[in-house]
Amino acid sequence: MLFPLPLRAACSLLAWFCLYKWFCHRYRHRNLEWSCRLVTLTHGILATCLSAYIGFIDGPWPLSHPGSPNTTLQVHGLCLSLGYFIFDLCWCVYFQTEGALMLAHHLVSIVGIATSLALGESGADVNAVIFGSEITNPLLQARWFLKELGRYHTFTGDLVDFLFVVLFTGVRIGVGAWLMYCELASPRPRWFIKLGGVVMYVVSWVFMLSICRFARRKSIRKYQAWRSRRSRELGWKTNGHLKGH
Repeated sequence: MLFPLPLRAACSLLAWFCLYKWFCHRYRHRNLEWSCRLVTLTHGILATCLSAYIGFIDGPWPLSHPGSPNTTLQVHGLCLSLGYFIFDLCWCVYFQTEGALMLAHHLVSIVGIATSLALGESGADVNAVIFGSEITNPLLQARWFLKELGRYHTFTGDLVDFLFVVLFTGVRIGVGAWLMYCELASPRPRWFIKLGGVVMYVVSWVFMLSICRFARRKSIRKYQAWRSRRSRELGWKTNGHLKGH
């Protein structure tokens, strides 16, 4: 290792903060959350791509090698995300923009990543959790930006919501359950690493319940809007028919 792990994490934190300040300068006509969301979007894309490469190509496979020693690339990816989560947690606490659940998610992520780096193991497991957590993040940020630009109530907004629900359900809940089973069944990961995985999965389920309520409300609104539009169309046709006689 060329640099100590705390220094790497500090450099990552500084890099995310500098990117945030650049976004603030570049989009100074926007509010500060716009810039923070751009940082979040950037991390979501980078973390998803890097963790996917680590998990699917570089290895080892997290479902068969949980608790294995960290590789150099895993350490790079974990340090990158650790700096981001620290930055975002500080931003959310300072501006009080998020609830207790999101703050708990960030805090558990920070503790889990830091523990894996300190132990020098379970990088594959934690990297897989980062992949599952961040793969839906760009869609979540896209939804926020569409709202800010007044384009959320369009086909694009519906498509973003649909893809988000499908990815969240399939990856964070479906694949997440498989990963948690492999983690708990393996004798290699430490007990507190297993506990952290269970906590993250429980948090995902809490988010899932909120998503289900949102999907139900939106589906009902869409159905009611369709029925209202259908009734108007039938009314126009009937009126036209009566006038013809």
